[in-house]
Parts: sequence; C-alpha cells; structure tokens
Amino acid sequence: MNDFSMDSRSLAGTLSAKLSAVREAGFSQITLCAEDLVGHPDGVEAAVASVQASGLAVIGFQAVCDFEGQTGSLHAFKLDLAQATLRLCQALRCPLLVLPASRLTAATDDTKTLVRGLRQLAMLAIPLNIKIAYQGWAGAALVQTYLQAWDLVCEADMPNLGLSLDTQDVLAGNTAQDDLLADLEMLDVDSLFLVQLTDLLMHEGPSGQPLRVLPGDGTYREALAALVTSLHSLGYRGNYNLAAFNGDYAAMPPHHVAQRARGSALWLGQDVLQRSVPLPNQIRLRRSLAV
Repeated sequence: MNDFSMDSRSLAGTLSAKLSAVREAGFSQITLCAEDLVGHPDGVEAAVASVQASGLAVIGFQAVCDFEGQTGSLHAFKLDLAQATLRLCQALRCPLLVLPASRLTAATDDTKTLVRGLRQLAMLAIPLNIKIAYQGWAGAALVQTYLQAWDLVCEADMPNLGLSLDTQDVLAGNTAQDDLLADLEMLDVDSLFLVQLTDLLMHEGPSGQPLRVLPGDGTYREALAALVTSLHSLGYRGNYNLAAFNGDYAAMPPHHVAQRARGSALWLGQDVLQRSVPLPNQIRLRRSLAV
C-alpha cells in the first residue's frame, strides 16, 4: 500500500471526509488539488493543518494553471497563478506539482514558447525543492499525449522537470503491446515522476466517452496490468496514484470509494507487481523525490 496514493478528486465530500476515508482504507499517501485547500470553511491554513494532522503524506499536488505557451499580460497573470500554486504545494510539504498541459491555444506555433514557460516554472520551483511533473492529456490545446509532453520535457532539460503519465492516455490509444513497450522504452524512468492509474469502462452513452474508473473496475484490466508490469521491468520505482473520477464515484460515500481503491491497490501490488519481483515480501525499493 505504501507505493500507492489516492487522488482526492476521486472522492466526494469535505477535505476532512476525504482524509479520513483514505487513511481508514490503509493508504499512507494522497494527492490533493487547490480546491481541497481554498474550499475549506476555515481557510487554507486550517486545511493545511488538517492534512498534516491526518498523518498522510501528500505526494502530489494537482495544478490547473493553463500556464505554458502564453506571452505578454496573459503570461504574467498565469505566472502569478503558478507561483501561488507552488506556495500551496510548499505549505503541504509536497515534493511534486502535477501540471496538466494547457487548455489554452499557445500564443505562437513555435514550441519554444512552450519550452520557455516550462523551464521558467521549473526554475521557480527549484528553491522550494519541488519537482514539476508535466502531463499531456486529451483536453489540452496542443500537448495531448505523453509522448508530446515528453518531447517538451527533454527540450526544456531541467533537472526538476519530468513527466506525469496518465494511463488513460495510454489505454485510450489502443496501442499494440509491442508498440506500447517500444514507446515506453523511449522514456527515461528517472524523469518519470508519477504514474496516474486509471481504468476505462466503455459504454454507449450520449458522449461516447469512456468512464474513468479505478484499476480493475473497467474494460482494460489486463492491459493495465501489462502496462504496470512493463513500467516495472523498465525500472520505474516511483509512486502510483489511483486517479479515477466520474459522476458515479461522486455520488458514493468517500469511504466506499476509498475501500474500492484499496482493492485496486492490493490487486496491483500483490497479484501484478509482486509476481514480477523475485524478492519475497518486497515489491520494490522506494526512491526519494528530492531535487
């Protein structure tokens, strides 16, 4: 369980209810977002105090800044927002800011503007001892896949800038296993700062979009197991974040969803990962996120 965290966005209710549900399900780690703090009725400081009192380690802080790729006054505004987000991350003693790619169209078609923004944010994070995990996603304006995000991370070439890999991006592509492994082999696992685990449940709803569900609850159970095993074989020893959110989970008590997440973590840890490791009773060695 120590290798898995629970994403607060997967849970309904107040911050206190989420912290309680995650802790009682046996997790020692959680990822949070700004809404968890600024929405607290007693203010941000009280929210931070409740997180620290919970005993849960915050291993990732989800940012929605739409930061990179802008110029002029919009860039200045987004930079101020990003700095405020970094300060929230620091207050939580969290070593990792997860940055989804911007939903805003870039000011120019030149990727150098994107790279310049990512490098600037990474430089601001260094004195705070925070790493930045950049994430491509389908809703972004330009950077919609993890391979596109990886290209920008490599071009920015900052020691504290790496990749957040969301398995929705991988599974939705329906890539053949051999091709997927070849794509993953292009990544430097030392720069893979977080893997966000999501299964997908296909349905015939009006949107045609699959539901994000917890690992093992969806259509891609076997593909997800193969993906986690492949990452391990390539040397990934970082955290896995259980990040699945949909309207059904939002309508359930947080303790119920957290217990389902516990089942997912045990399945992945015991039935999937432990089988790929020759050492008994030890899934893998931990690795620090220190810059």
